[in-house]
Amino acid sequence: MLKVRQSKERGYADHGWLKSFHSFSFAGYYDPKYMGWGNLRVINEDWIAAGKGFGTHAHRDMEIITYVLSGSLAHQDSMGNVKAIPPGDVQRMSAGTGVQHSEFNHAPNETTHLLQIWIEPNVIGIAPSYEQKTFSDAEKRGVLRLVASNDGAQGSVTIHADAALYAGLFDGSEAAVLALEPTRKAYVHLVRGELNVNGEPLKAGDAVLLEGESDIRLSAGKDAEVLVFDLSA
Repeated sequence: MLKVRQSKERGYADHGWLKSFHSFSFAGYYDPKYMGWGNLRVINEDWIAAGKGFGTHAHRDMEIITYVLSGSLAHQDSMGNVKAIPPGDVQRMSAGTGVQHSEFNHAPNETTHLLQIWIEPNVIGIAPSYEQKTFSDAEKRGVLRLVASNDGAQGSVTIHADAALYAGLFDGSEAAVLALEPTRKAYVHLVRGELNVNGEPLKAGDAVLLEGESDIRLSAGKDAEVLVFDLSA
């Protein structure tokens, strides 16, 4: 099964300082058909206005990944981490028994554009933890680079979830194939540009939900940046 979901079908919220597309039900957006996919619970595409951000708030028992597309995000949390997250970095925060954090765009005249991703953990009640790594464009050029996994393979950040996240950049003749276990689910989110996924043409913000498939085939990219999730069913 392969289902394309176009960008315009996502939920949308405009709070003035924050504009956000919701791939799955979140806050004021509710669609019983899109409560998540496998153990992937949230993909929010956010634009945070200059000088604005999320004040201190709490999470628990969730694996949270931040993927900045442009600008920079300032992160501060109750574990003592004070970090800047630029494009190319992948930040993982395991909320575990509970963590408080804030996220701000401190730039005076630049919007921060990012993806906030939540994956349900396969263990609960663990101590909260934090990890952040840089993945260069060269590492993602024409391939699917593993950036998050449950065992930290290939230098990826470690998530406490039965899931793997890949990032790739594709243009022109560049192509890739990712083998899948048909018993699992997968999700492809096109961050920018254009890309064919298993023969289906996507534009920025579009996604593909896969179930019972043996592979993902990426081709015909036009300045494409893509995230691919291998998920438990």
